Amino acid sequence: MQDIEPRADHAVTLCRSVGHRASAWFRDREALVVDKKGAQDWVSEADRGVERLIREGLARDWPDDGVFGEEHDPTPGTSGFSWVIDPIDGTTNFVNGIPAWTVVLAGVRNGRTEIGIIHDPSNDETFVALRGAGARLNGQPISVADKVPLDSGTVAVGYSNRVEASNIVPVVAELVSRGAMFHRNASGALSLAYVAAGRLLGYLEEHMNAWDCLAGQLLIREAGGCVEDQDADAMIAHGGRVIAGTPAVFDELKAIAVSAWPHEGQPTGRQP
Repeated sequence: MQDIEPRADHAVTLCRSVGHRASAWFRDREALVVDKKGAQDWVSEADRGVERLIREGLARDWPDDGVFGEEHDPTPGTSGFSWVIDPIDGTTNFVNGIPAWTVVLAGVRNGRTEIGIIHDPSNDETFVALRGAGARLNGQPISVADKVPLDSGTVAVGYSNRVEASNIVPVVAELVSRGAMFHRNASGALSLAYVAAGRLLGYLEEHMNAWDCLAGQLLIREAGGCVEDQDADAMIAHGGRVIAGTPAVFDELKAIAVSAWPHEGQPTGRQP
C-alpha cells in the first residue's frame, strides 16, 4: 500500500482538476468538434483533450508507469504499474447536454486493479477505491445495498455497438419478470459507481472495455459487492462481460446474464 496511496491521492486530484476542464467544454458544447466512431459511438475534442491532460499529469509524477486510454495509443511503462483512462465515459450524454458522464481512472498491477476512481463533475461526486482499503464517496465510506431483494430494487444494464443490441432484450425481460426495475444511463462507469454506493443493486453488460469498467468493478468489490472475476490485463487487451451486484442478488444476476450471453467474458465465478 505504501506506493498505492500516493498514486491514488495524486490521481484523485488529477481527475478533479481535469473534471473542471471537461465541465467547461460541457458548458460550451456548441463549439465542440465531435466525430462519429460508430453507431451511437462518439468522440469529441473534449475526450481527446481530457485524456491528454491526464496523461501529462501522470507523466509528471509517475513517468515510469504505463498508460492505456480510450482515445490515444498506449504508452509502455517499466514500473510494473499501469493506468487505464476513460477521459469521458458517457460521451453521448456529454454531447447532448445530459449531465451523466464521468472521468474514469484505474491503476493496475500484476493483473489486478489496485486503484479505482470515478469522478462525476456534474454532481461533484468522486468515488474512490483502493484494494483492501474500502470504497469512499467524497471521502465517506460507502457500501452496497445488500439487504434489498431483486424485486425491491433497480439493476442497470448496458450495451454497445460491439455486440448485437437485441442481445439485451432477454436480460431486460427477465429482470422485469422477476419484479426488478431496470436502468440505463449511457455511462457504464457511473452505473457501476452507483452499485457501490447502494443506489443500484447491480450492473450487467455483455461486453465492456477495460477503461469503462475496471475502476467500477473495484469500487463494488471494496464496497462489499460481488463481481465476475477477470484478469485486468486480459480486460485491457480484449474487454469482456461484466456482471456485478450485491451478495444478495449476484448469483441471480449471473444466471440471467450467462443464459443470455454464454460465450462472452471470462467464464469464472463469483469474487467477493
